[in-house]
Amino acid sequence: ILQGERTALNTLARCSGIAARAAGFAAIARAQGWGGVVAGTRKLTPGFRVVEKFGMVVGGADAHRMDLSGMAMLKDNHIWSNHGSVRESVLKAKKVTGFSLKIDVECQNLEEALEAAEAGADVVMLDNFEPAKFCADAEQLKKAFPHVLVEGSGGLSEETIAQYMCPYSDVLSLSLAQNYTCVDFSLKIQKPA
Repeated sequence: ILQGERTALNTLARCSGIAARAAGFAAIARAQGWGGVVAGTRKLTPGFRVVEKFGMVVGGADAHRMDLSGMAMLKDNHIWSNHGSVRESVLKAKKVTGFSLKIDVECQNLEEALEAAEAGADVVMLDNFEPAKFCADAEQLKKAFPHVLVEGSGGLSEETIAQYMCPYSDVLSLSLAQNYTCVDFSLKIQKPA
């Protein structure tokens, strides 16, 4: 028992800390009556992904994607490498992902979001938007493309996330495996009587 004690307790403490953080965000969503999903991003500790994702799910958040193969995510660098064309980036991704893998596109403004949805993106991420702008643009995007999932990311915290929980947002993603407090566990062996 003592050989594995520290590793087991540290793993449990970290996983439980992430679960508690995820539970806090899930509670905010419930209190707001929001029907969307709070999801944890992939900013994880190398070699510890499964444990950290498990903590998110236990806490009531979505794991977003377990690894890079879980969804094709087009970020700003991918788009800029295609001469800044959101449309061209989505079309190239669709050629290699097949019918079963979703495409999530990070967008900096409503124009990019509409272009991504028009090109066939499954999820459009409005990244680093102020809450009022996010909700207004999410509404326009959802009304034009009701089947597209609208994701918000960037700048979300316990203090701000409720402002992003509008009727037109489907997913709010943030790094749940950073800035958490570990739960303090200890193991005590009973002293013989």
